[in-house]
Amino acid sequence: MRRFLLLLSFMVVVTLTFNGCGVKYGFSGGSIPANMKTVNVQYFENIAPMVYPTLSQNFTEGLKERIRNQSRLSQVNGDADAMFEGVITGYDIAPVAVGANDRAGMNRLTITVKVKYTNRLDETGESNFEQSFSQFREFMPPIQGKEEGTIPEIIKLLTEDIYNKAFANW
Repeated sequence: MRRFLLLLSFMVVVTLTFNGCGVKYGFSGGSIPANMKTVNVQYFENIAPMVYPTLSQNFTEGLKERIRNQSRLSQVNGDADAMFEGVITGYDIAPVAVGANDRAGMNRLTITVKVKYTNRLDETGESNFEQSFSQFREFMPPIQGKEEGTIPEIIKLLTEDIYNKAFANW
């Protein structure tokens, strides 16, 4: 009987540890409140001085895909438990190393996004944020043809940073 009570006590402690506090923990590194069910990702307009034509669409879809793949949240139009909105504020290609004949030996593509996250279930507003995120990748010249391969890598890094800030509080 003593063994049974000890085992039962252990099971209760384990259950409370993993189910407590009303927060769902997952293997993707996120902690999404159990009562959060929906998310709305608004279109991120590109207002950067240098514009890449499909960046707004690709970034917006990349953030939606990140949330879809790493959470249980349903994406909706209109009011939602969690809201993402913002703008692309920077798209810049700059040389970072000099090569032969004083030409760029290495270029850096940097994308900056300003994001406003609102958790409408958080009455204190402590989990809400408005912040800029920036990521870059370097590539060898020429620039032509390199942007198409570099942009998805940067979008992946940016969406990971945004997701972690919103749902993992990193």
